[in-house]
Amino acid sequence: MIFKIFIFLVIVLSSELKSEIVVDPGEMIAIKTSSCPDIKNKQVFFYTFNKIDYAIVPSPFTKNSKLINTYCVPIKVNKKNYGESRITILDVSKVNLSEEDGQRAYKESQLIKNSLNKYSTDIKSSLKFINPVDGIISSRYGKQRYINDQPRSPHLALDIAAPEGTRIIAPAAGKVILIGDFFYSGNYLILDHGFGLISSYSHMSKVHVQMNDYLSQGDVIGKVGSTGRVTGPHLHWSVYLGGERINPESLIAENFFEKLFQ
Repeated sequence: MIFKIFIFLVIVLSSELKSEIVVDPGEMIAIKTSSCPDIKNKQVFFYTFNKIDYAIVPSPFTKNSKLINTYCVPIKVNKKNYGESRITILDVSKVNLSEEDGQRAYKESQLIKNSLNKYSTDIKSSLKFINPVDGIISSRYGKQRYINDQPRSPHLALDIAAPEGTRIIAPAAGKVILIGDFFYSGNYLILDHGFGLISSYSHMSKVHVQMNDYLSQGDVIGKVGSTGRVTGPHLHWSVYLGGERINPESLIAENFFEKLFQ
């Protein structure tokens, strides 16, 4: 009798064990709240799909495989080689910074960081993003960046090359929370899509919105340019979720929802 009870408990406990989620760096992960009640107490992005509630969390960029145990289900982030991106900046003063430029760049980085740490709860994204600009992808997310043959931080954004003046639109509804002319990013703005989902746009020739504007999907936010540190006109598009830079290209992929909620 005791042996039968033991076998029964093993079967029950085994059925309750959750297998790990395996994902590439920079992707979104959907976790059913019904199977992870404690996640409802965390500050994460929640979404309902086909009448099922999910917590949407990011997988961080990592050069090596990584196991995350922050949630009720373990998340294994794969080791993935995204390749290299090598660019040459002719103006070496933008590569090897003077003390003055270095101080400016640092202050601007702190301003951006502070903006990314703030988000609204009166906006809720549909997660149905559209492409912000009509162009050609010139550098994808995750590539190891080399500038003038010097290794730099990985490229955690999507570069879309387009002619100077090509219009840039809001890929999703959001609020403008930062606009500036920055050393690295040139004419720059940040959109808050709510609950920790944020996007930014760099190197624009013109900005067509104002601080605190509420934008609808498809509204024109600016035009492609070559301001800041660049090799030519393009949009440098970054997307953040929960403070992590995720892959913008995944959000506009045709099978995004099928992959996220599989």
